[in-house]
Amino acid sequence: MADIHLDPKKRHDFVLLFDVWQGNPNGDPDAGNLPRVDPETMHGVVTDVALKRKVRDYAQKVLGLPIFIQSRVALNTLIKQAAEEKGIQADKKRASEDLRREMCRRYYDIRLFGAVLSTGDYNAGQVRGPVQLTFARSIDPVFPWDVPITRQARTSEERMETGTTEMGRKPLVPYGLYRAFGFFSPYLAEDTGVDRGDLEAFWEAMTHLFTEDRSASRGLMAVRGLAVFTHENPKGNAHAHRLFDLVRVERREGVGAPRAFADYRVVAPEAGPLEGFPGVHLTWLVRPETLEVLTPHGG
Repeated sequence: MADIHLDPKKRHDFVLLFDVWQGNPNGDPDAGNLPRVDPETMHGVVTDVALKRKVRDYAQKVLGLPIFIQSRVALNTLIKQAAEEKGIQADKKRASEDLRREMCRRYYDIRLFGAVLSTGDYNAGQVRGPVQLTFARSIDPVFPWDVPITRQARTSEERMETGTTEMGRKPLVPYGLYRAFGFFSPYLAEDTGVDRGDLEAFWEAMTHLFTEDRSASRGLMAVRGLAVFTHENPKGNAHAHRLFDLVRVERREGVGAPRAFADYRVVAPEAGPLEGFPGVHLTWLVRPETLEVLTPHGG
């Protein structure tokens, strides 16, 4: 059962843990690109869109998979190209099922995440993807820090003559550990054509989420844990929230302001069939270094 998480005919629920050290994991354009936070609690937030962007970038850059949501070509142009190559006539009002299937076949991220394909002259309707992610939220409140910086380079001759020092700002959080949840539906996967290879590529991208997204502004980001709960029954053998509750993240006693992953302990079951949850198997794709094994009880 080592590769049970690769079966697209089974339901999978998963927990992702990642952290950031002295970086900005997801800037808020409405707040001067400061790290996103919940304004009531000051817990850090990373959107599902940001996480899916990293999966798309890894799939395209590293695995060479064709991606629909990208910036080099207009999306309507890609839909038109597919329609013309399949001999499908333009029709804004009526969605073409043939074109919808072709777009799913062509583009990895449409098969995985879905897309709205009715924005131009060629209507392919909408695709609901089998993989859905929540926003990530930090375990503890974070401190959005707007650090002032200077540089010796000048942008104009006038500034060169006056010797004016140019100023800037770099937004970051000193440290934050984030948790997100995800879901994979075998029924939607069958509809979009996701196969074993697609699912294998997704898990690979999730375990290497930040390796192709390095920048000075992001600081040091790392995947610290990835737990996949696989159900024997495509409808599910347990509620996802009850499985997610088995993965607990706790600040270590005596730690006031966490500044490293070692400041936390992860309490969760070991890999394998889950006691008290018949038909559910846990796979650790990234096993936390601080994992303390929990044996669950109860149905």
